[in-house]
Amino acid sequence: MFQCILADKTTAETAYYLLSSELTPERFREAVRQHWGVENRPHWRLDVAVNEDQDRTRAGNGAHNLAVPRHMAINAMQTEGSKGSLRGKFKRAGWDHPFLFKLLEAF
Repeated sequence: MFQCILADKTTAETAYYLLSSELTPERFREAVRQHWGVENRPHWRLDVAVNEDQDRTRAGNGAHNLAVPRHMAINAMQTEGSKGSLRGKFKRAGWDHPFLFKLLEAF
């Protein structure tokens, strides 16, 4: 059970996990953190920077076909070197053609 305390309100959340083997509490905690770490690191960037969770492409290979250029764009923006958020760099690439061309040179 997780508790969150905000100003004048306390909420509780219970998470259930189904395991295929018995784990010590320490190993269980580590496994849960690894699972959510994978979800939160790269997926968080995709969701925040390009709103990937809002994409409803489900049929055939469509979701994969759109995920590949998203990953490529994020990788290009991260290696580009200037300061700023990924979302800001996406906007800048849409407005500033020399910046867009600089990103495309990575390929």
